[in-house]
Amino acid sequence: MNDLTEQEARVLEEALDDEYKALATYEQVIADFGDVRPFSNVRESEGRHIAALCALFKQYGLAVPENSWRGRVPRYPNLQAACEAGVEAEIENGAMYKRLLAATQRADIVKVLCNLQAASQQRHLPAFRRGAGDGGHDH
Repeated sequence: MNDLTEQEARVLEEALDDEYKALATYEQVIADFGDVRPFSNVRESEGRHIAALCALFKQYGLAVPENSWRGRVPRYPNLQAACEAGVEAEIENGAMYKRLLAATQRADIVKVLCNLQAASQQRHLPAFRRGAGDGGHDH
């Protein structure tokens, strides 16, 4: 049986919605401030995250929702404020993935969620911390 439970479908939907929100936010920062790091690098990564989740949607016969976040994300007065918001978003993202991982045992979903969580915590979070001016260190 290859059908997802309702809970597993919600896991995928929540993860995709969060990645869509991040992508829309980073695209807005780039629109406001130019093709600046770390946003330009992280934007490319978000595209890969979305593609990985969309592949699971297709594999399980789920309709892939559209990104409804474009034009609905916060705007920041400067890059440091945007990076500080990025730090908070990545911390929340890590906690979300921990919660979502507890909601499924399905190996293919677990693998994708673990990869996305690792990218968030090991690459994105330190990049935003550097951009916010605290050197990328844990607190």
